Amino acid sequence: MPELRIGTGRYKVDGILLDKDGTLLDFMSLWGNWSLGIIKRFATALELRGLSLPRELAPSLWGLIQDSRGQAADYDRNGPLAMGTLDDLLALLAWQGYTQGLSWAEARELAHACRVSADEMLERERPVLTIPGVVGFLEQCRKLRVPLAVVTADETEAAERHLEWLGIRDYFAVVLGTDKAQRGKPFPDLALLACSELGIAPSRTAVIGDTNGDMIMAKAAGAAAAIGIDTSGDAVLMSRNLQDADVIVHSYEEMGFGGMER
Repeated sequence: MPELRIGTGRYKVDGILLDKDGTLLDFMSLWGNWSLGIIKRFATALELRGLSLPRELAPSLWGLIQDSRGQAADYDRNGPLAMGTLDDLLALLAWQGYTQGLSWAEARELAHACRVSADEMLERERPVLTIPGVVGFLEQCRKLRVPLAVVTADETEAAERHLEWLGIRDYFAVVLGTDKAQRGKPFPDLALLACSELGIAPSRTAVIGDTNGDMIMAKAAGAAAAIGIDTSGDAVLMSRNLQDADVIVHSYEEMGFGGMER
């Protein structure tokens, strides 16, 4: 297989595993408005029941960062929105309903209903953008026959749909969501399963992701390289969010392939 080259680093890999949100797909283009949509629906539903949810509280529970106008501006790469499962997010929201006076059953049902409504909005609008340089990198991998897999904290069905919306599904031999493993990130289960399905050894695999959970997963699986991608341009955030990365890149243009190596 060709040698993956990043700066002075050289990694002999037989395949690459990539995270989805924040790595292939621009995170805020999809999940920013989706998150605010759920939270606002939930807060409104509580108000109709004579209850109150501080509007500035719920976004922070997920690690969503709002600007002065209350719009979704950024997210905590180490927070639940970036690293948690959908069940994690809904449980956190339901907990707020419970603390405000709903029964746990009512709170969970309401959180689920708000999620369904937000999902319908996504299906209508499909607000997705690729990270710059992704398609060019995937094309390099295709031409060199480097097998690729997606490993994501999202559910598999949703991941398949988002990759289709982006027009990049065909680049991946395997797509695995958190529902396909007993334990999600940062545990190694998804990475090990992806390697098994690709027919490659974890020690000959590179993992690319935008959170430290991806990096911890890569290390736990024994991957050859844990590659962090950070497009924020904030050095402080980068060092905090990807402290376990072997190497950090700011764009896909920083990665390329050398000659055939074994």
